[in-house]
Amino acid sequence: MGVNKPENAVLDLTGLKCPLPALYARRALERGGPGAIITVVSDDPMAAVDLPHMCTTEGYVVVRSAREDGAVRMVLQRPA
Repeated sequence: MGVNKPENAVLDLTGLKCPLPALYARRALERGGPGAIITVVSDDPMAAVDLPHMCTTEGYVVVRSAREDGAVRMVLQRPA
C-alpha cells in the first residue's frame, strides 16, 4: 500500500560533491509532487550556494538553512 514519497524525507548527501547534491534534491522535489518538503544534509561547501541557486532557478523554496557539524542542513519545499 505504501508508496515511498520523498515528502518530509531526509536526503543524507554527505560525501557527494557539486553538482550532485543539487541534482538529487531537485529530483526528490520533482518526484514528491506539489507541496513536497525535503531536508538535505550535505558536507560539500558549495552546497550552501548550489542548493539555494537550484531552488531559485526551479521555483522551489528554501524554508530553513543551518550549519551543523561541518555540514549544511536545508529544508526545501516545492510549492503547492
